[in-house]
Amino acid sequence: MNFHGKDIKIFTANANPALGKRIAAELGLPLGEAVVERFSDGEIAVGIKESVRGSDVFMVQSTSEPVNDNLMEILIMIDAFKRASAGSVTAVIPYFGYARQDRKAKARDAISARLVADLITVAGADRTLTMDLHSPQIQGFFSIPLDHLQGVPLLAAYFKSKFPNEHLICVSPDLGSVTRARNMSAKIGVGLAIIDKRRQKANVSEVMNIIGDVKDKSVIIVDDMVDTAGTLCNAAKALIEIGGAKEVYASATHGVLSGPAIERIEKSYIKELVLLNTIDIPQEKLIDKIKVIDTAELFAQTIQRIYEAQPVSPLFS
Repeated sequence: MNFHGKDIKIFTANANPALGKRIAAELGLPLGEAVVERFSDGEIAVGIKESVRGSDVFMVQSTSEPVNDNLMEILIMIDAFKRASAGSVTAVIPYFGYARQDRKAKARDAISARLVADLITVAGADRTLTMDLHSPQIQGFFSIPLDHLQGVPLLAAYFKSKFPNEHLICVSPDLGSVTRARNMSAKIGVGLAIIDKRRQKANVSEVMNIIGDVKDKSVIIVDDMVDTAGTLCNAAKALIEIGGAKEVYASATHGVLSGPAIERIEKSYIKELVLLNTIDIPQEKLIDKIKVIDTAELFAQTIQRIYEAQPVSPLFS
């Protein structure tokens, strides 16, 4: 593609190369030639194998595990593109790590989300494109334009086709996910329930109460990410054992799936967990209960709109 004399190039590093290739294919472009290697002491070495002078570069990389390595790859590649005279560099970060540290929850806490936003900006990114930040207010941490995509339309379309006539209800697993669950329920056209829980410490939660009627209904738990799956599996247990739900499905944009997540999901009441491919999930974690929906078309459409200076908001629906 060529727009006002500029061409567009898609690059990826090591976090999610499969998604980068699919995005490039959706745009009808070859994936840019780049090599991201390690020196013997672990330092990252980047080699851009083609000219990017004057090009609009879109660099696809999630900051998933290993988080720090993938973050450094983003920063070093952005620097390399800017020093190679790229016309513009957009950091396409489908999953933005460190987003849970967005405020001082207690004395002497770091606000890591703001620090990472600053690092990406200082490295030379002209724009950021991401999906479902853990806290929407992180958008304000960036001093460069940020486009924030939503995963709910993709997830809602899947469940709407799966249960065209089913008696459904969407459930927020905690108070922080109410807006997301409400959006999902509105798109599917079903009711909403909320689980009130008390978190004792990080990655450990205790379900306390269910607000809403889930008895004899098929429920869909709606969250932004699944990390250790403790919250998700506890919510599913409460919905069945306390609320009397008929069956439990779950959905989330980001499948972090760390620690005991897979074992917990396998043993849980959850019938199916639907995730988006913002994070590259290893084959050994793709158990029968997990279904992954592709985001490449949505990211490709967004990239094309950014490239052509068109509004992105029509894609939110």
